[in-house]
Amino acid sequence: MEPKEFSDFAKSMVDYIVEYLENLRERRVLANVQPGYLRPLIPNAAPDDPDSWQDVMADIERVIMPGITHWQSPRFHAYYPMTNSYPSIVADMLSGAIACVGFSWMASPACTELEVVMLDWLGNMIGLPKEFLASSGGKGGAVIQGTASEATLMALQAAKAKKVQEVKEDHPDWTDDMIVTKLVAYTSDQAHSSVERAGLFGGVKMHFIASDAKNSMRGEDLEMAIKNDLEAGLIPFYAVVTLGTTNSCAFDRLDECGPVGNKYHIWIHVDAGYAGCAFICPEYRHFMQGIETADSFNFNPHKWLLVNFDCSTMWLKDPSWLINAFYVNPVYLRHETQGSLPDYRHWQIPLSRRFRALKLWFVLRLYGVKQLQDHIRRYCKFAQEFAEMCRADERFEIVGEVNMALVCFRLKGGNEANEKLLKVINCRGNIHMVAAKIHEIYFLRMAVCSRYTKSEDMIYTWNEVKEVADEMLQK
Repeated sequence: MEPKEFSDFAKSMVDYIVEYLENLRERRVLANVQPGYLRPLIPNAAPDDPDSWQDVMADIERVIMPGITHWQSPRFHAYYPMTNSYPSIVADMLSGAIACVGFSWMASPACTELEVVMLDWLGNMIGLPKEFLASSGGKGGAVIQGTASEATLMALQAAKAKKVQEVKEDHPDWTDDMIVTKLVAYTSDQAHSSVERAGLFGGVKMHFIASDAKNSMRGEDLEMAIKNDLEAGLIPFYAVVTLGTTNSCAFDRLDECGPVGNKYHIWIHVDAGYAGCAFICPEYRHFMQGIETADSFNFNPHKWLLVNFDCSTMWLKDPSWLINAFYVNPVYLRHETQGSLPDYRHWQIPLSRRFRALKLWFVLRLYGVKQLQDHIRRYCKFAQEFAEMCRADERFEIVGEVNMALVCFRLKGGNEANEKLLKVINCRGNIHMVAAKIHEIYFLRMAVCSRYTKSEDMIYTWNEVKEVADEMLQK
């Protein structure tokens, strides 16, 4: 493809993207296809001679869009937000054009240095203690991971390396394998499934702490589990405290669990994947109480801060444990300036990495802190509006508290009716939700997910739920 052709193609795509995003309400939110729908729509093999870019553009609506569930639609209420924005899209275009692989400072100095500075910006925006920040002059530092799942695994491996070294100092005759078989990690029974998977990847035991009536892990329950394991000859080494659970956006008591972890020399990792975005607003930072006790902290700007996937930010008080756990330094990756700034290949699973800090830089500059705060508050206001409509209908009930921009609700009665309610809602395809189940209670989740959401979208969504309920109850 020649430059002029690329320019025309890119301009056409930009126009298509704008039209797509600005008219999402006109599209059915949930894909209406069956498995295997796509194969008959395209040839069985790649063309011998090139197609034109106009042919490719024409096939987007015919081949791709029928199989898209529209995550940016104001009628998409499943999971949690996975936002984007025009500044972030443009940053990804530039990242794709530069196409650097920022595994070390030398590989592309701007890729590393912008990431260091942007994570200081963001850390200050959410009120992280200075011990986590590279600009503090201490040990602290941060990295952009792909997902919170990766951050949880990286923190576990750092904690594992730290504890193995500590135990070997007391028991020099113990082998690494012997120690690892005794290691045990902790998290709430409401933690994301990726925490359990991190334990599986790390080859360690994971004990799940029963949550309280507010679906929170409490310090006294964590301490009791630790004491029991110590008496059984196990070695506690790692605990994940969740701020904003996936099921119900519940908050573990970091102010209780953090001090317990410090008391027993356990690495405390804070997973704030979704809710951490709201900590740019001072009124939500009370959920972070106890953050000074944590060893690592993670949240996903790609969830709620208008940054395209993938961008999961992770801070560590002492990154050396993570770096040393994965340190491999062949001759072909060495450079003369090693140690002056991070070589991020040592902070993550893959060697290669994209220029993801560009997305943060563009978004933070082109929105500014105040507009991003307004964006968070607007989402939370819409959730309250939906909750009020739900409360006004005596057939429904709110499950738990309405935290952030998530409303958990259900028809009064048994689980079967709510399972049917969700199935019919999603079959109609006008809105999309998912369910959760806590303590055998099945409920629906209404998450505000789109930057295009307006109050009338909450009314539309509630009317859709109400209409399905009306039809069900009449039958």
